[in-house]
Amino acid sequence: MQKAAFSIVTYRFDKVNICLSNHKSNEILLDFDTKGLYIKDESIYELTFTVKAFNDNNIDNPFVNVECIGLFKFENVKSLEEIPDFFYKNCIAILFPFVRAYISIITIQANVPGIMLPTLNLSSLETVLRENTTSR
Repeated sequence: MQKAAFSIVTYRFDKVNICLSNHKSNEILLDFDTKGLYIKDESIYELTFTVKAFNDNNIDNPFVNVECIGLFKFENVKSLEEIPDFFYKNCIAILFPFVRAYISIITIQANVPGIMLPTLNLSSLETVLRENTTSR
């Protein structure tokens, strides 16, 4: 059996909401949501990665809410069950720097001090992504 390989094909920002009036302190709290869709006929995995930034445990009023969709192409994977374990944490790690940079750029362009999210180890999202993955 050949080893599975994957590469990022493209990404896009599907939803972007910046409400700086909700940004009331320097302490930034983050919430992440991940879900995936494996498209068998094309050997494509669609990762939907949502990042919310908020203050003071006020998750209902984030000042940043960004949804990024990344498409990954597989070689030697024919079903959802054949996706290797390492993919789930690595696809998030590949997409996060794009999201992080995008948030920084759009807040700087708003003529306010830019919001720079920290570099993070997001491997804890691996299990959630695996559980939130379907196929068609």
